[in-house]
Amino acid sequence: MVTRADIGVIGGSGFYSLLDDAEEIELATPYGPPSDVVTVGRIGSRSVAFIPRHGRDHRFPPHRIPYRANLWALRSLGVRQVLAPSAVGSLRADYGPGTMVIPDQLIDRTSGRVQTYYDTGGAVHVSFADPYCPSGRLTAVDTALATDWHTADAGTLVVIEGPRFSTRAESQWFAANGWSIVGMTGFPEAILARELALCYTSLCLVTDLDAGVEAGQGVTHDEVLEFFAQNVTRMRSLVSATVQALPEERTCPCGSALDGLKLPFDLP
Repeated sequence: MVTRADIGVIGGSGFYSLLDDAEEIELATPYGPPSDVVTVGRIGSRSVAFIPRHGRDHRFPPHRIPYRANLWALRSLGVRQVLAPSAVGSLRADYGPGTMVIPDQLIDRTSGRVQTYYDTGGAVHVSFADPYCPSGRLTAVDTALATDWHTADAGTLVVIEGPRFSTRAESQWFAANGWSIVGMTGFPEAILARELALCYTSLCLVTDLDAGVEAGQGVTHDEVLEFFAQNVTRMRSLVSATVQALPEERTCPCGSALDGLKLPFDLP
């Protein structure tokens, strides 16, 4: 059995069948338990740990997900590269349902979420100008293009608090700013990964056009889940192929994100 992992996947419950030789591990962290037990196994020759972001029974809404515990648990297992598949709405008519967006930028429109590990013991200012791993992004883009996804190789993800969807006016405002997609879970995942010197890559499946993009009643929760379920097999294949294509040695800046900073505690 695999008890440590190099790569982490944070995603939906449809990804359980991703792993071979799988074992479930219960972990405790200084920030409480993660969303659920961590499943550790293999994809090809790569060791992988999987956490269902919302819990396997989808009990955690976006604003209640134990983000700090999830990322800490992954690092404690040895993970240094994280893939984060998620469902998003599109703010652009040309990014219709079924588009795979690999964002390169992020806008935080959440409120009240704890977004740092370093809230005691002195200030730790971590660079976040480019929130995603450049190596992971390149790998994900190349893999998506090679597997015939309609792929956007860059874009800005705006993360809203949820659990409600955007109003039409909010959606139009986001689009007017030039932002590409809207979701509810990409932050604080990205910054917490950076604070642990992890590589973090988001793979965003467009499930719908957001409220301000087209006329109508706007998307519903059931419609999002239904579209994602229809595409989960393709998503699993993309994540599996991306995992196997990730470089074994990290040469990106993510691993040195904490260099020169005085941390108030040791990392796992």
